[in-house]
Formats: sequence, structure tokens, C-alpha cells
Amino acid sequence: MKIDRLLEMVYVLFEKKNVTAKELSNYFEVSQRTIYRDLETLSAAGIPIYTSKGKGGGIRLLDSYVMKKSMVTDKDQLEIISSLQGMNALNVPGVEPVLKKLGVLFQRNESKWIDVDFSHWGSGEDEKEKFMKLKSAIIYKKRIQFDYYSTNGEYSERIMEPLQLIFKGQAWYVYGFCMVRNAYRMFRVTRINKLNVTDESFERCLEEENRFFVAEIKEPITMVLQIDPFMAFRVYDEFEHSEIVKNDDGSFTVTKTLPENDWVYGYILSFGASAQVLEPKNLRDSIRKILENSLKKYI
Repeated sequence: MKIDRLLEMVYVLFEKKNVTAKELSNYFEVSQRTIYRDLETLSAAGIPIYTSKGKGGGIRLLDSYVMKKSMVTDKDQLEIISSLQGMNALNVPGVEPVLKKLGVLFQRNESKWIDVDFSHWGSGEDEKEKFMKLKSAIIYKKRIQFDYYSTNGEYSERIMEPLQLIFKGQAWYVYGFCMVRNAYRMFRVTRINKLNVTDESFERCLEEENRFFVAEIKEPITMVLQIDPFMAFRVYDEFEHSEIVKNDDGSFTVTKTLPENDWVYGYILSFGASAQVLEPKNLRDSIRKILENSLKKYI
């Protein structure tokens, strides 16, 4: 506890520049006598602390003092700060306090270079708690238990050794080794319920091949879509320019290679009557079958 307090005290002195013993006493909830003993310990360790009396006086670090960081170059510092800013932009809980402290210790006040809004993770405390549990389980290598609903709505109970959180195709997934199926699997986080981090540890590590999509998708297919002119905003937002051909009538022919799965079907159907599949025939047949089954519900 004392070591933690000493480190925190150095951070406070870096941030506040000038602070009184009473303020430190209130901050750490210890007596002023304890504060002075801690200051003596820090001074003995070579940290240049000095005190001044009178108006505006207090406890300070020498202005020229910078914590020894020879093991971390200026480039390393920038990479650490920018990486943490990226994590903070993703609303990863617990990052902002670390970012603030390192910014003070490195004496850097870099501009915020990234801002990302994945709205689902910011939607509520329950989702943040789920994210924290998954993060903790991966870092500390603890097995997790949860209820899961597949794309077909099938319910199952799973035990998993989580290895990685992945953001792909506008959704979060957790990848790892499923103890129930005895195989590597990837689960969409929004379909996970009653998540529990157990006390059971595991040694398994993430494979270099990173083949986390094998269980979720079929082989990639190259599809050709014809999309109506008034959907131009989506065409240019969602496809690369090299994939788009604008036709004489204003419509678009788009060629895209994607893994064939339920997400692809849903994506194509999201265009409604404004898009049709030209190729391949099996994908066109699959979309037609989905539409025919949907139509039966309204007849």
C-alpha cells in the first residue's frame, strides 16, 4: 500500500506542480505526519522534492526533473500514447486514467488524433460490463461461461477459453476455444448472455494463423450487384471505387468478394427493391428463396 501511495504521490506532484501537506493528507486519507515521512522516503530515493513556506508555498518537484525513461524513447512514448488514444476512442473502459497518467509522466499533451463511435458499446452499462469481463478473461486467461443464441436462434450453453476480441463487419466478436464443441469458435458478443468469468485458468495462446472466421463463414464468393441510381450515397460509402461501374442509365454495377453467410444475405436485402444479384447464380437463388419465404408470410 505504501509503494502505491508513493507512486501516486509522485504523479500528483507532476500534475499539480504545487500542493500542500494538508491537501496530500486529505487526498490519501492519512495523517500529515505520514505524508512528511513519505516525502522523506521519496527524497532518499533521489526524487528532488522541496518545500516552501508562506503564501503560495507548498510541496513541489524541481521544474527540471523528469522521471527517468531511458528505456522508453520519444518514439516509443508517442506510440504508447497514440495506441491508448485509439483504445480510448473505442470506449474501452479504464484506459482514460492510464492515458492521463502516462501523458503527465511523459510530459506530453498530444492532440487527440482519433475519434471513433461504435454506438453499441456506448449504449449502456451492461454492455460496458460485458466488455470488461471479456477483456479481463482474455488478459488473465480465465475460462468463461455464457448462454448463446446462434444466427438461427438456437440456444446453447458454452464454456470457452477466450483469446481475442475482434471488431469485424460492424460487430464485436470473441474468438477462442469452445470446450463444448472442442474446437475454435467465434461468437458475436451481442448474442452472449449471462456471461460469467470463472476461476479456472488456461494456458492456450492465440494461434499465429488467426483463423477465427473458419467456423462462421463459407468460402468467399465474388458477387455482382446492380444497384439503382438513387442508392448512389450507399454505393460510394460502402464500396471501393475500383469495385464500381456507373452505367449509362445512372445505375451501378458493383463487383465485390465477400464470404457467403447470413450477414451477406441481410446486407443485400437491406437495399430492398433497389438492388439485384446478377452473379453468381447460387447466391441469386438463395436471395430469391429468402424473398419467396418472406412473401408467404403476407399471403
